[in-house]
Amino acid sequence: MAASLQPACLDLHFAGKHPPPLKHANATFLRCVSSPNLPEPDSLTDSPDASLSKDQRKVVRIAWEKIVRWSRSLRAKAKTDVLERTRKVVVLGGGSFGTAMAAHVARRKEGLEVNMLVRDSFVCESINKNHHNCKYFPEHKLPENVIATTDAKAALLDADYCLHAVPVQFSSLFLEGISDYVDPGLPFISLSKGLELNTLRMMSQIIPTALKNPRQPFVALSGPSFALELMNNLPTAMVVASKDKKLANAVQQLLASSYLRINTSSDVTGVEIAGALKNVLAIAAGIVDGMQLGNNSMAALVSQGCSEIRWLATKMGAKPTTITGLSGTGDIMLTCFVNLSRNRTVGVRLGSGETLDDILSSMNQVAEGVATAGAVIALAQKYNVKLPVLTAVAKIIDNELTPTKAVLELMSLPQVEEV
Repeated sequence: MAASLQPACLDLHFAGKHPPPLKHANATFLRCVSSPNLPEPDSLTDSPDASLSKDQRKVVRIAWEKIVRWSRSLRAKAKTDVLERTRKVVVLGGGSFGTAMAAHVARRKEGLEVNMLVRDSFVCESINKNHHNCKYFPEHKLPENVIATTDAKAALLDADYCLHAVPVQFSSLFLEGISDYVDPGLPFISLSKGLELNTLRMMSQIIPTALKNPRQPFVALSGPSFALELMNNLPTAMVVASKDKKLANAVQQLLASSYLRINTSSDVTGVEIAGALKNVLAIAAGIVDGMQLGNNSMAALVSQGCSEIRWLATKMGAKPTTITGLSGTGDIMLTCFVNLSRNRTVGVRLGSGETLDDILSSMNQVAEGVATAGAVIALAQKYNVKLPVLTAVAKIIDNELTPTKAVLELMSLPQVEEV
């Protein structure tokens, strides 16, 4: 029988001698890494010198107090007239995110009328009778001032703001059908992320064209925001982008709350293109997970994908700072790394060997990245930008490349300077 194993000591040698002892301030520590009886590494820093000195604590305290004073000062000056004046908000679409935003807006002010325009009469009845969206949030009660209807004219009548939550690929036809009831001055806040497949248009182009009003007020809303967590009032931050600064500030007032921070931006292109491309990147991240390629691969792929998004976005006129902000890096991290992401889920299942048809037929929500992938590649060709990762996703979706082959091809790309 083999002798019982004793805990081994990690014994590193340099030129036949032990390395010099680790020194920390006035104390010297020697540690046998694998011995179970010695303290964990964190406890080795418990000397008085390891904690912050009085002066350091004072510096930190003063810095924090300055931030708090600055915050209180700005909050005291913040206007609330927009929320006070707003009487009615309409939400187009009864999906998960549209429902979550309807609930959020309804909670902003008692007595605010929030109309949801939905196409499913069963969902409509569920919201009005039971205050639940039976399809997407059967266990979450909606505020009583959320009202659902299938009548576009009634929903849009006298609305102060419109939140558009219809999937991108269906938006043109939908908006053309209700255009007669839309006031030309009604601000549209787009929650939809993606590119129209045949035209490569973003929502800022789709909405005014479909409504036959090039001056229709437009705001893009984007950022790390899963619908479920919004419904649960968990804190997050988003950005509203508009070429009209006054309108962006107004929407900021309308939506900002104790659990939802709203930043403003004038970079509509950057916010929209980042929101569209991150869905395609999320499919790639899911494929890596489905193939069990490991954490290193995931980090490397997402980093490359972020660069590709920046390359294309800046060629289209976006600001690099937008791509590293909430609508870029913020939304990318959420969508690529968290299982609640529909697009990531599509990728995981593709990487596990399922067919795209089987995946899509089993889903009750739209994964925008599937349709957007082809449009992204067309845009890349238009602006002469090479996007290896995003192009590979499009090829996989078109069934022209397997995930395994895609990995081999990407790893065989020339070694280049990082840009």
